[in-house]
Amino acid sequence: MDIGHPDKDFDQGPAGLFMNKLEKLNSKVVGYKREPGFVSVVAALVGNFTITILKAIGFAVSGSSSLFSEAVHSFADTANQALLMVGIVKSRRAPDEDSTYGYGLERFFWALISACGVFFVGAGITVYHGVHTLLNPEELTIKPEVFIILAIAFVVELITFSIAFRELWNERGEDATLVEAFQDGDPTVLAVVYEDGVAVFGVFVAGVSVGLSYFTGNPMWDAMGSIVIGMLLAWVAIVLILKNKRFLVEKSIPEEVKDRIIEILVADPMIERVHDFKSSVVELGKYRAKCEAEINGTALFKELSNGVMLKDDYEMIKGDYQEFLRYVVDYTDRVPRVIGTRIDELEERIKKEIPAVRHIDIEIN
Repeated sequence: MDIGHPDKDFDQGPAGLFMNKLEKLNSKVVGYKREPGFVSVVAALVGNFTITILKAIGFAVSGSSSLFSEAVHSFADTANQALLMVGIVKSRRAPDEDSTYGYGLERFFWALISACGVFFVGAGITVYHGVHTLLNPEELTIKPEVFIILAIAFVVELITFSIAFRELWNERGEDATLVEAFQDGDPTVLAVVYEDGVAVFGVFVAGVSVGLSYFTGNPMWDAMGSIVIGMLLAWVAIVLILKNKRFLVEKSIPEEVKDRIIEILVADPMIERVHDFKSSVVELGKYRAKCEAEINGTALFKELSNGVMLKDDYEMIKGDYQEFLRYVVDYTDRVPRVIGTRIDELEERIKKEIPAVRHIDIEIN
């Protein structure tokens, strides 16, 4: 009886299919882990979902306006981080007929939607509730458990903020300053840093405002805390909206990268000068560049032939007009091939030296 090859049978059986799917899933997870912002977003998503429930419980037992604001704040953060995750997943799609340069800008689009959510849901509802409570004060029932919930929320928010801040710092490198990290960092990571940073401060504000209302018996402090938290959320939302807008309106590549590309081109003897340089960011840390190059005629002539060979050709076709015409046609046909080969070499040289330049198109002026 033929029992078959055990490895082959395993590969073709249910267990083998399961293992193959598991390996594919694992490769996807590993790939996402390498994606900027993935770890920060996952940590923030889990953390904010947990403390949303805790804060909602705290609001239910106390009626605190600040705790309501914090519950809405954490709920908005949870929804926003889910949108950021959608952006990360969609941005990894490979180029196709609909988008030849890939879907990297999806990351910025969904981050923009997330920022709008912070403004309208987080800030809007929070400020409205705070103003309503200020105009229509109600008696608060604040129990010690409320402060325990706020303490837990503070620790969780601080952990997720630390994870995102570390990723933002590592992404920019050791030589980068804090200002540079916040100016040019990944908007997805920045969203988590800003949202969780404000969340840490928001929990502190909520604790102070609830504590003041608890000791004074005046709900005004609690309402003021809610308004302050809402204003902070509005500020964060505006900052993130403006940062994502920069990438979605065809942001140019860094000036030093542009200068280096032009240096490489003009260093080649065949390139006389570079005109009409245009560029854009197609994805975080990935660039597209296009320019027109003026060819140096003398260098091109030397590339096509040397003096000795040309003299031999002249002696061979001298006096034969038909042969001369065939030679001119052949010589002319070689010109675009030589230029095209040199342009291809230059494009590959640029991509090799500057890996962030994924697409470059050099046209002849």
